Amino acid sequence: MLSILAKSILSIYLRPVNHNVLKVKKGLKFIGVLAIASVLFYSCDQKTASTSETAASGEGMAAGDMKVAFVYTDSVINKYDYFKKMSEEITSKGQRFDSDLQSRAKGFEQEVATFQQTGGNMTPNQARAKQDELMQKEQNLMTYRNNLMQELSADEAKLMNDVYEQVQTYMKDYAKENGIDLILSYTRGGAMWYANDAIDVTASVVEGLNKKYAANPAGATPATAVPADTTAKK
Repeated sequence: MLSILAKSILSIYLRPVNHNVLKVKKGLKFIGVLAIASVLFYSCDQKTASTSETAASGEGMAAGDMKVAFVYTDSVINKYDYFKKMSEEITSKGQRFDSDLQSRAKGFEQEVATFQQTGGNMTPNQARAKQDELMQKEQNLMTYRNNLMQELSADEAKLMNDVYEQVQTYMKDYAKENGIDLILSYTRGGAMWYANDAIDVTASVVEGLNKKYAANPAGATPATAVPADTTAKK
C-alpha cells in the first residue's frame, strides 16, 4: 500500500521543473500596468503642478506642446542583454534542479520497490519502521521540491523587478536627453490601443540600454541573493 501511495503522490508532486516559467509575458502585464500607472500619476502630478504655476504666472504647457513617444515593452525587455543573460542563468539553474530532483525521485522509487519485494521477510516491527522511514523520505523529497520551486520563483520575480527598475531609470535619462515629456508603454491588451509609428522609439531605447549595460555590466548585476534552503535528507 505504501508503494502505491508513494508513487501516486510522486506522480502529482514530483513533475519536472518547468524551465520556461521565465517567459517575459509573466512580467509584461505587471510592467505595463506599472508603466501606465506611472504615466497617469505623472500626468496628474503635472496637471496639479501646472494648475498651481498657471495660477501664479498665467502660463502652462498646452497639450500640443508636449513631446510624446512610446516603446513596445516586450521588445525592450526581450532584447535587453542583461535580461537575456540572467534568464539563461536561471534556466540553467532550473535544469540543474530538475536533474537533481529526478535523480532523488528515482532513488526513492527504487527503495520503495525494494521494500515491496523484501518486506515479507521482515518482522512486523521492522516493516512498520521501514514504512515510517520511507514516508519521512517522501515528505523530505516533496519539501525539497517545493524549496527548489520557491527559489526559482524568487529569482524570476527579482529579475523582473531589477529589469523594470533599470529600464525605468534609463527611460528618464532618455527622455531628458531627447526632450521628451512622456514615454508610453505599449503591451498587447494594455491601455494603449494605437500610436503612430513615427513616435516609436523602441529600437533607440534598446540600443541605448544595451550600450549602457555593456559599458558597466557590474552596475546592472545586483548582489547575489542568499539561496533558499534546499537541503533534504535522502
